[in-house]
Amino acid sequence: MLTKPESEDATMRLATLFGDHAVLQRGMSVPVWGWTKPLVRVQVRLGPYAACGISGDDGKFLVRLPPMDAGGPYELTATAENGGGTATSSDVLVGELWLASGQSNMQWTLANCGAGYTQDLTAAEDSALRVLTVPNMARLGRQADFQGAWQPCTPAAATAFTAVGYHFARRLRAELGVPVGIINSSWGGTYIEAWLGREWLVTNRHTAVSTAAYEAEVFSPAYWNKLGDVLPHTVRPPVFSPDPGNQGVKAVWARPETAEDDWKAAILPRTWQFLGHNYSGVFWFRKTVVLPAAWAGKDLALRIGAVDKQDVTYFNGEQVGATGKDFEEQHWNVGRDYRVPGKLVQAGRNTIAVRAYSFVYNGGMIGPETMMTVAPTDGSGQPIPLAGEWLYREEHNLGLIVFPTPPTGPGTPNSPFILYDSMIAPLLPCALRGVIWYQGESNADRAAEYRSLLVDLVRCWRRGFGAGDFPFVVVQLANYGNPSDYQPDSTWARLREAQLQTLEEPGVGLAVAIDIGEAFDIHPTNKRDVGGRLAQWALAKTYGRDVAPSGPLYSEMTVEGSRVRLRFAHVCGGLVAKGGKLKAFVIAGGDRVFHPAEAVIEGDTVVVSSPAVSGPLAVRYAWADNPEGCNLHNVAGLPASPFRTDCWA
Repeated sequence: MLTKPESEDATMRLATLFGDHAVLQRGMSVPVWGWTKPLVRVQVRLGPYAACGISGDDGKFLVRLPPMDAGGPYELTATAENGGGTATSSDVLVGELWLASGQSNMQWTLANCGAGYTQDLTAAEDSALRVLTVPNMARLGRQADFQGAWQPCTPAAATAFTAVGYHFARRLRAELGVPVGIINSSWGGTYIEAWLGREWLVTNRHTAVSTAAYEAEVFSPAYWNKLGDVLPHTVRPPVFSPDPGNQGVKAVWARPETAEDDWKAAILPRTWQFLGHNYSGVFWFRKTVVLPAAWAGKDLALRIGAVDKQDVTYFNGEQVGATGKDFEEQHWNVGRDYRVPGKLVQAGRNTIAVRAYSFVYNGGMIGPETMMTVAPTDGSGQPIPLAGEWLYREEHNLGLIVFPTPPTGPGTPNSPFILYDSMIAPLLPCALRGVIWYQGESNADRAAEYRSLLVDLVRCWRRGFGAGDFPFVVVQLANYGNPSDYQPDSTWARLREAQLQTLEEPGVGLAVAIDIGEAFDIHPTNKRDVGGRLAQWALAKTYGRDVAPSGPLYSEMTVEGSRVRLRFAHVCGGLVAKGGKLKAFVIAGGDRVFHPAEAVIEGDTVVVSSPAVSGPLAVRYAWADNPEGCNLHNVAGLPASPFRTDCWA
């Protein structure tokens, strides 16, 4: 039973989905619902289209407008007889409507993408591109509505848009020329189980027992008695350690003449946890750059990428910038762009020093590489890259500080089926074209279960929305972690395989992101290509455009003596080894030991071999959390999905 929305009287009210600036789906019947007096006739009108129905005992009504052509703006009016009232929404468009969901990489906003994405905001004036964001809610019981409002795209509004959804919508707008709406219902760090309806969890062998145990706990009187007056989701935050003080600057660690005997080398960007220091605290990073004589005395634009969480940055011993204070965490993913006054700039060797302080979770200089440069502010020289080798040393070890795991139940987003009830149920049975889904990082250690759960999610949502096998396009996990040629126990490779196998479901698509991740940031800033690849699949498969839907997808293999020939779907004009010879292939025989392989393109196939394997049985490609050098693409420029031909444990 849905929770009835609060209402002071019987005045007509439309669901939030149908508020001002809404986008409705073209070409299919469109359910419109709201609340009024019980058992009264209701008429809903949108421009030339109309539908009639009757409210139920609880005052809720639902009517279905007939299939409509793209157009608008219209006024949407719902009127009830016998004093039931009238509700009106203005500036309503008819076009293409998609649901964007998942965890933090879908929730990631354009503002989160840093200074490199200011060009996206300056081009974001498009009143026919609109986003409705469902607020994060984790409540017991299926919710009937939510607080929110449709936002037409402006540079100011777009900062809060889902970046993936925005780029997906922009591509559709450019290609289709009709209004496009995105409903963003996503929450960072969430498991897929939270997004599945209860009916599916209790019938899935992987989740039936844990779901029953969760219900036995969270609905018991003992659970609520133990809470007393405390909200169920209240968790005591960790005790943050204040910055112990800048001892490094007193020790002249920022000065060019500082001895570096006790400093260690590291390749940046990355967190210091990836360097083997699994704790919070303060670290210093130093790099010497050689500048041309023509730059001497000129102001410089110093870009060091994002620093997790706070920083003080020096140039030749003088402070040139700082970001963050106290326990502000919102700066951890913000690129640092500092101005170096010309009086500090000399020809030849110059020293950059960064003091990074992290009071919780990870810390370090996390880039991305493309946002780490130095160049004259007057544009007179090519930027010098700063990614690569730096020196570092620890200033303060504060111990590993993390937020405690909250108890399951209301307020906790990773409780079974709670996000389906809170953030999907209020959207049902909205008419939409399809879903784009970016999730899986939180389930990466349970890939064997994930395939079953993702298939169930697709089927669950399709049944709930009642629109048949609508398109469901999945973003395959991007590359992340220490680069590796081959990682036999890779959990992320297994998760990507589970996502790939979901293509066996009708109407499911895949956007491969194996080439656009970041080694040491689980939130890569390149959301433009992710959204574009999702749109590419939709344009090809949903809208019938003559474009490649994706990169090559492995389809079959044949053994030819000591070689294996691989065939692919979506070759789309030819295979390409981007940047040189094919890499990231390994091959094995009956002993199941994989060896680095030589791979060459022959026509629309790839032939793989190794002198170490005379009787090959299996090939794997890009099989690692962050596979190094994987470069198989089609001529459309889209990367091949990682794969394996075997099913060995």
